[in-house]
Amino acid sequence: MTKLQASAAPPSMARPNLDLRNLRERYGVAIALLALCFALALANPHFLTWGNWVDILRQTSINGILAVGMTCVVLTAGIDLSVSAILAFAGMVTAWLAADGHGLALSVGAGLGVGMLLGGVNGLLVAWLAVPPFVATLGMLSAARGLTYIYNDGMPVSELPDGLLAVGSGQLGPVPMPIVIFAAVVAVFAFVLRYTVYGRYIYAVGGNLRSAKTSGVNTRAILLLVYVASGLLAGLAGILLAARTTAALPQAGVSYELDAIAAVVIGGTSLSGGTGRLGGTVVGALLIGVINNGLNLLGVSSYYQQVIKGVIIVGAVLLDSSRRRE
Repeated sequence: MTKLQASAAPPSMARPNLDLRNLRERYGVAIALLALCFALALANPHFLTWGNWVDILRQTSINGILAVGMTCVVLTAGIDLSVSAILAFAGMVTAWLAADGHGLALSVGAGLGVGMLLGGVNGLLVAWLAVPPFVATLGMLSAARGLTYIYNDGMPVSELPDGLLAVGSGQLGPVPMPIVIFAAVVAVFAFVLRYTVYGRYIYAVGGNLRSAKTSGVNTRAILLLVYVASGLLAGLAGILLAARTTAALPQAGVSYELDAIAAVVIGGTSLSGGTGRLGGTVVGALLIGVINNGLNLLGVSSYYQQVIKGVIIVGAVLLDSSRRRE
């Protein structure tokens, strides 16, 4: 073999490795989801029934909506730990107004507005006051949860009107409304991230904040908007949760932020920002939903489920770190 042939060999040998790496990064989570579904189908024949999959998708819709907003935040190299508390407060406000006879439009609008307002406070703290996202949203997590207890003296709101209950339990044909709403949210935000200037700016801010600012991007406005969007979607998730469970509870959504973060990271969005796809987040949310459902079908204690979720989150973060080192 000549020197020229020897020098040409390594690139041809390296190309399959590169292709396998790209395949793993793009479809690894989807393959893991299919493998898990296959294993659970063998373990429990009820897993593949239509009724069970409707339950999985209905339960996944809440976490999925939170994860869509979380994806936007994480793409800017941020984090939003407050989504679970904003969910609870928005659900409480909506349920209280609806139960008091203020009409569906006003009640839902108030819940969404509360979510946007609290998300906006997070954005102002991060973008204008340079508070680290972890600290700002951790503070909001505590504040919003306290507001939820204060709003109705720590009592749940029940006896919701039929109009609000239909949002959580109604159907569009054979498909439950939470699934329809989740699909609509994914479609809108996927379009924004992929085809709009705003979406490109989100990736630019997360990829290199200083370069984006130098290029003329209003980085403060982008950061504000992603936290407002996260708060809006947390409010929407809170309304759906209250409508689906027929009551707004002050302790609703505890630890939901962990599932949302796990879905985002499992789906391939980097915690360092600038890299990720919303489709991966959806698959990540489905993976978590399937795990929860499968463990329930197999009779695994909820205590062990928490341990398994923690292991998944740590594993996802380690995988993200390994991807960035490669």
